[in-house]
Amino acid sequence: MGKTIPAEAERILNERFGHDALIAVATLEDGRPSVRTVNAYYEDGAFYVITHAMSGKMRQIAENPAVAVCGDWFTAHGTGDNLGHICDEKNAALAARLRKAFAEWYGNGHVDENDPGTCILRIRLTDGLLLSHGARYELAF
Repeated sequence: MGKTIPAEAERILNERFGHDALIAVATLEDGRPSVRTVNAYYEDGAFYVITHAMSGKMRQIAENPAVAVCGDWFTAHGTGDNLGHICDEKNAALAARLRKAFAEWYGNGHVDENDPGTCILRIRLTDGLLLSHGARYELAF
């Protein structure tokens, strides 16, 4: 399936999720689903989450990278991967955007940049369904 994201759908995704937004992320472990709400930031077909490498979601994604997400009249499938430590030089530009997106809570003690386990989870979307004011967009990322 090729990429099919109408400009209007991309605009809606950016409007809804191109800032600190709450989404649900579902993972699978031993045939049993787990879901949790996370703060996420959307950019160019992917969601980004700051988390810890030892969290349940990251352990589950390491075993099975298939994930599902939903929030604000949007549901999608994707692949999760650990981009590494938030302060890794390769993550500098992305980390700056995430610090800005999550500025309201980033410095309140929730994120420990000195902990090498503090990492960036990228969820690359593969397909999704977006609903907006009576319009239905079936998306292929």
